[in-house]
Amino acid sequence: MAFFQIDNLSKSFGGLKAVDQLDFQVEEKEIFSIIGPNGAGKSTIFNCINGLYKPEQGKILFKGHNLIGRRPDQIAAAGIARTFQNLELFAHMTTLDNIMLGRHLSMKASIAAVLGLSFKRSKAAKEELQHRRKVEEIIDFLELESARDQFVSNLPYGKQKLVELGRALALEPDLLLLDEPAAGLTQEEREDMVFWIRDIRDLLGITVILIEHNMQMVQNISDRILAINFGKPITTGTPEEVLAHPEVIRAYLGEDITQA
Repeated sequence: MAFFQIDNLSKSFGGLKAVDQLDFQVEEKEIFSIIGPNGAGKSTIFNCINGLYKPEQGKILFKGHNLIGRRPDQIAAAGIARTFQNLELFAHMTTLDNIMLGRHLSMKASIAAVLGLSFKRSKAAKEELQHRRKVEEIIDFLELESARDQFVSNLPYGKQKLVELGRALALEPDLLLLDEPAAGLTQEEREDMVFWIRDIRDLLGITVILIEHNMQMVQNISDRILAINFGKPITTGTPEEVLAHPEVIRAYLGEDITQA
């Protein structure tokens, strides 16, 4: 059985089928990319995986267990973390505190106590030290030391992307969903993001599924790629196989997508 598997998944909005009888599987410690034009259904797939949407049919199997019907917090607790297309950070909190929020499912004391928002610190003090150690490891891993105590609102966009990535890593997931991690980044920042994603897989042992429009990045980082259009699969295979597929090229309006 595959580490992660989607079988016959369908999700509609009114008369529009955003995902239509989709099947794919991802092996453990694989970097698996999903590509397709705008409106192809990519983010809908992620929203079904982490419980924001309930599909009309199909199965989403993670380590052999069906996730359909579980709440987003239950899916996160099972070991699946996610970043979003648009940053979902607390702008007037520090980098450290934003990443600390990713530890909330592991906390027995309230998050308010751990973040110092309560005077009842007796139980929270020891737990705070434990969680802060993990957060400091993530800050060191992502080289965010200089941003550690800065408000996120004062950070450049590329650093904010890393903070969101750090918050997802704070969950200590087995599967990480990255929704357009390179969107809005400079070429240098995109190259750095490739470096981080590879290290997340190679050093932390985390399986990665990513949605991305930058085909150069997808080609450089992916073990395998799924191309979809109108919610249906076009093809799955290695970057070379998928990006040379005639239907994939047509879906991207005839452009040479290896240079996009």
